[in-house]
Amino acid sequence: MYPAPENIIALSTVCVGVGPGGTTSMLAYASLISAFCELTVNVGGSSVVVNFHGEPLLDKFVLPTMQVVDYREATTGIKSWQLFSKEAMPFNVLQQYIATVIRGKIVVGHGIWNDLSGKSRCTRSLPHKCDGFTVLGIPHPAAATRDVALYQPFRNALRSPHQVIGLQTLCWQLMRRRCQEGLIDPSENARAAMDLYRSDSKNWEATIAKGNWPSCLPPSTFSRCYS
Repeated sequence: MYPAPENIIALSTVCVGVGPGGTTSMLAYASLISAFCELTVNVGGSSVVVNFHGEPLLDKFVLPTMQVVDYREATTGIKSWQLFSKEAMPFNVLQQYIATVIRGKIVVGHGIWNDLSGKSRCTRSLPHKCDGFTVLGIPHPAAATRDVALYQPFRNALRSPHQVIGLQTLCWQLMRRRCQEGLIDPSENARAAMDLYRSDSKNWEATIAKGNWPSCLPPSTFSRCYS
């Protein structure tokens, strides 16, 4: 059965570096995009009504919980003042908001294991895409994720059945659409992941409805990200 549009949400995050050498990732920015959503959530004691058609449910900088060593500005574009602005959200409030919004929903993304769990190490080659359920500390049912980085038909179409293919490559090769050409934009990434999912959603959901799982498993070290 195809999930209702209001139950499909795309997630993307951006991190900065903390700890020795700035190699540990800490959430700095988060974006949630809805296919269509009308819901009320309680955040920090306030009732927030969301009614969007493919618009962001969330686009927020996050107040640091540790000293930032590396803003990774060359790829993130993030500056220190942005993380300490009045618009920046406390981590625990943002975490509560995201946990509330995605509960019972299908979460779409690219490398979702990087967008769900606590802090972790990243590589210099992918400094912007590290640990985001990892930086969020929010487990989510694996069956309720649609990860375009793990979807086997996409990999097969690009003749890379055993490789994690970058979002930029997937967008260009499968949709002839450019993304990530400048600084990392989590809203753009979330939209791109949502559109990739939509491009083959009928086949994706039909396969699942038949009791088959059309995606590869995420790295075993990130099993804690999924409930």
